[in-house]
Amino acid sequence: MQHHFLRRELAAAWGEQDLFERVWALEGEVFRDVANRRTLRFEVGGRAYFAKIHDGAGWREIFKNLLTLRAPVLGARNEYATCLHLAAKGVPAPTVAAFGERGRNPARRQSFVICDALEGFESLEDVAEAWETAPPDPLVKRRLVVAVAGFARAMHGAGVVHRDFYICHLLLNRRAFAEGKVQLAVIDLHRAQVHGVIPRRWLRRDLAALLFSVLDLPLSRSAWLRFVRVYRDRPLQQVFGEEGRFWRGVYRRALALYRKGLVKGLVQGRFRS
Repeated sequence: MQHHFLRRELAAAWGEQDLFERVWALEGEVFRDVANRRTLRFEVGGRAYFAKIHDGAGWREIFKNLLTLRAPVLGARNEYATCLHLAAKGVPAPTVAAFGERGRNPARRQSFVICDALEGFESLEDVAEAWETAPPDPLVKRRLVVAVAGFARAMHGAGVVHRDFYICHLLLNRRAFAEGKVQLAVIDLHRAQVHGVIPRRWLRRDLAALLFSVLDLPLSRSAWLRFVRVYRDRPLQQVFGEEGRFWRGVYRRALALYRKGLVKGLVQGRFRS
């Protein structure tokens, strides 16, 4: 079994070469290289792309995920499909330039997805890194909180749960931001799921992950309340009156993630609940 898609400019540049051999031989700036997955940035004809190359998850990884009731990531198809879905819904995400998949055995299936690089974008984690020593204007924080809430609402409204929804996976267009506009895009969608109606537990996990990832930042409680109001697009009194249990669950899960992060040294420990 083999399936692939290749956009015109890459097809012209790569000619009649075997597509999988060509992708597996790509060289560039490597961002991630773990057991069976490699992520790198490369250029063709002066244009930048990101490639995610999957060499097969292996039965051990598949069974490990199944035993913990987690859906295993079997390759690049998930990210490919989610990017296309978000594009169709008007939610900014990387634009797919190529995709390929071969092999029937799910443990050894090879696959890749290549997307246009989001040039001029920077992760919100990097944007906020300097806030502790050089706090921005409060209006800047407010604009970003409102934009993130609106983006999360649009993504979830499109039926997509990210499953790694941290601010490092939200990118900000720096040029647009310098001109007073907030343009965001989401990346790293290999674990994302698309639903007709998203189960509440998945919404809770996504929102808790997002909250966890900002707990070390110099943000006030009002920023969180503003996020909730914009995300639900309703007055806070109504939101908490109808969904108080849900949002308390989001907060408790974020705190649980933070406590685990402290043990593993993944957070700064600035937050005090």
